[in-house]
Formats: sequence, structure tokens, C-alpha cells
Amino acid sequence: MTTAAVPLARSFRVERGTTTSRITALVGLALLVMFATLPAWGSGGTMKLLVEFFTLLAMAQMWNLLAGYAGLVSIGQQAFVGVGAYGLYLFMDLGDLSPVPAIAAMAVGATVIALLTSLFAFRLRGGYFAIGTWVIAEVFRLVVSQVGALGAGTGVTIQSLVAMAPPDRLALTYWLAIGVGFGSIVVAALVVRSRLGLALRAVRDSEVSAASLGVGVTATKRMVYVIASVGCAIAGAVYYLQLLRIQPTAAFGVDWTVVMIFIVVIGGLGRIEGPIVGAIVFFALQEVLADYGSAYLVALGLVTIAIVLLAPRGLWGLIVARRPMALFAVERRLAFTRAADPDPMEAS
Repeated sequence: MTTAAVPLARSFRVERGTTTSRITALVGLALLVMFATLPAWGSGGTMKLLVEFFTLLAMAQMWNLLAGYAGLVSIGQQAFVGVGAYGLYLFMDLGDLSPVPAIAAMAVGATVIALLTSLFAFRLRGGYFAIGTWVIAEVFRLVVSQVGALGAGTGVTIQSLVAMAPPDRLALTYWLAIGVGFGSIVVAALVVRSRLGLALRAVRDSEVSAASLGVGVTATKRMVYVIASVGCAIAGAVYYLQLLRIQPTAAFGVDWTVVMIFIVVIGGLGRIEGPIVGAIVFFALQEVLADYGSAYLVALGLVTIAIVLLAPRGLWGLIVARRPMALFAVERRLAFTRAADPDPMEAS
């Protein structure tokens, strides 16, 4: 009897986590603890800067969910920044709520507004969708500018916050900003890991193919639109906790979306790491060039053009092209394992 050569049996499993992603989780936890303790040892100026950083990071993560994962290029997300700001005023000054409950109530209202807005926005596609979202934001601005109870065109001041001691208000705003910033990363990771994330990428690549596989195209797009819009509204509310003064031209200004797009394009579209890298670069440029007036905006434009031409996938895309890695455990991959050698007597 001869024994036939039997190849070693192999098996595999689907996994998400990697050594890099585990290290990233530990580093992120350490950073969260460090940032959370900053009011005890840091300066007020640093805290104010970080409030802006974390709120813009959250907005950029939400815009990246829309454009990078769903293919919905919106230039009207400033509508929900304004909704967050004025919703904060309504629930605090008129509803007599403290900041955290007011933001929670505003988020519920923003969800309803986002659902209603999507009924109009999703009648448009491609470039028409992008322009349509900007038009919707302008309608919001014009409507608010005509409402006397909201200060009309001159805006309003959140009087409930004026009574708070400035150090207490800054600390509260700072901690909420940390929650918004880190929370936006967690939300983005959970969405990408979920069935919704798979559906989003299928819809982005081909709506027809996605529909043929049983994906509800409109429902999927509406869900991510609501998530991104409410995220921008919450970030806007936290941002205006620090400013106190709300004006329609600023709260609904297109500059909000311009900054979101800049951060995502610089960092890398369609990757959770992209907005993080882009936000760091944006604030570094802002700190270095802020004293140069209009030249600052020119420099930002030149940097954007250079990145688009030299690194179309953004700075993070350039990094992973040279050294493949994933900081977040959101992608599925096959891990092969070698099983035990079969019994020779069984193979004879």
C-alpha cells in the first residue's frame, strides 16, 4: 500500500482587528484621558483652540460619511450647523433647559428636519444634489433671517450661558467638544463596520447593482444623510456654546462646508483616518499662516491644489500606498491558518 501525498489542510477566518488597530485603540484611549484632564493643567487659549478642532473634526467625519462612503457630495451641510446653533438657543433660552438636555432635544429636532429635508434633496442627483443642498441651506438662512423671535438678521445671544461663569462654561464646552470629536470617530467606525456601511459602499459604486442585490438605495442614503446632518447639528451647537452670539449669515455660512471639504480632501476621502489627518494639517496651517491675512486663504487653496494633483487620495492615501495599514478595525480580511496534518493512515 502506498501513501499518497496529501497537501496540508488550510482553514481561514474573517477578522477585522489587527495589531495596528489595537495599538490605535490604546493610543486613542490615552489621548482621551489626556485631553479630558486638560482643564486641570492647560490654558484657556488651548482649550478654545481644541474646541474648534474637535467640532470641525466631527463635521468633517460626517461629511466624509456622506461623500466618501455614500457618494453624496453635499455643499449644504452648513444648514445643520445653523440648525444646531439656533436649536441650542431655542431650548436653552425659550425652553429653559441646561446645555446637555438642550443639545439632546435639539438633536431630536434636527433628526426630524433632516428627514423632511431629504424628501426634497433626494429628488436630485449628482451635481444637482450638491447645488440643491446649498439652496436648501440658503432657504434656511433666509427663513431664520425673517423670524423676529430669532433676532432676524442681527442674530441673538444665548442669555442662559451669559449667567454662567466663563471658566465653567469653557470647561463644559471643552468636555462636550471632546465627546463630539471622539464620538464622531466612533460613530463613523460603527457605521462603516455595520450592514449599513456595506450598503453605502455598494450604493456609492453602483446604485443599479446595489438595488439588484436587495439594497434599499433611497433608504440607505436617507439614513446616512440623517446621521451626518444630526452630527453636524450637534457639533454646531457645541461650537456656539463657546461663541454665545449667533448670526444667520455666520451660522448658515457656506464656509462651514468649505472647511469640511478642505479637511477631508487634504486627509483622504473615504477613510476614517482622512479627516483626522486633514484636521491636524488644517489647524497647523491656520496657526502658521493666520497672521498673513488674505494670503492665508491663498495658501490653503494652493495646498489643496497640490494635494489633489500629487496625492489624489489625500495624505493618508499617500501614506498607506507606501506602507499599508489600517488604524481602525473596520475592513474585513481573511486570516489563513494551517490545520493539523492529516493522519497518513487515513490518506492511504
